[in-house]
Amino acid sequence: MSQQRINLILDSGAFSAWTKKTEINLDDYCNWCLENIDYINYVVNLDVIPGSFGEKNLPQSEIDRSARKGWENYEYMLSKGVPKEKLIHIFHQGEDYKWLEKMVAAMDYIGLSPANDRTTNQKIDWLDSCMKYVTDDKGHPIVKFHGFAVTSLKLMMRYPWYSVDSTSWVMTSRMGSVYVPIFKNGIYIYDENSWKVCVSEKSPNVKDAGKHITTFAPQARDVVCNYFKLKGFTLEELASDYMKRDELNIIYFNDLEKTFPEWPWSYKRPKVRSLI
Repeated sequence: MSQQRINLILDSGAFSAWTKKTEINLDDYCNWCLENIDYINYVVNLDVIPGSFGEKNLPQSEIDRSARKGWENYEYMLSKGVPKEKLIHIFHQGEDYKWLEKMVAAMDYIGLSPANDRTTNQKIDWLDSCMKYVTDDKGHPIVKFHGFAVTSLKLMMRYPWYSVDSTSWVMTSRMGSVYVPIFKNGIYIYDENSWKVCVSEKSPNVKDAGKHITTFAPQARDVVCNYFKLKGFTLEELASDYMKRDELNIIYFNDLEKTFPEWPWSYKRPKVRSLI
């Protein structure tokens, strides 16, 4: 029986290691990547995150040091034999834009990583500024760019990402909820923020009106359960099995992806408001 090949981006785990205050050995990472390179479409560089987890108001010198060390790691991974066409380096919010310019000049596929501790509007301001470097004067991307921890609908729809990722689908499942698209005019639509519907039978929200599906008004509950049925699930199995919730959330994001225009599409630059 033939095996189906999937597109796979391997992340280094640098952020998770940073939150746990541990380090990843770069040589070990390179060796593992090279041993498995035939099965991996892209490898994410071992980037360097400034400061310690929870630390605030870092000096620019520390951010600059991390950006420089991250670039050194990128060059080291290349020197170890990781193919350039498979290696993705990351530009982080707060870093000097000279690093983004350098990346665009050297790479066909890069990463953009908004800061986790910023509001959506702050992320938008930063990503808008990045578009000057990664799109042409008509808004078309001049490189592929991946959004790290970018699955907010507002952010996904605003920029011509080649790819995005986050853990929101699995975290939502583990908290007992699933994504359900908005229902309008007899159809489920994906270009508006979805519902997060709590279904777990173990959820503390089970007794709170409007917070758990068992407390929904009959019409709303029917809409949600019909979506489950369309996707091949029952409320009972979603309520008791987190893996079923995982599966449905993956289906939701796969369906959402199909509603986006085919890449590359154009970023619409915000109009500058006149002060006159």
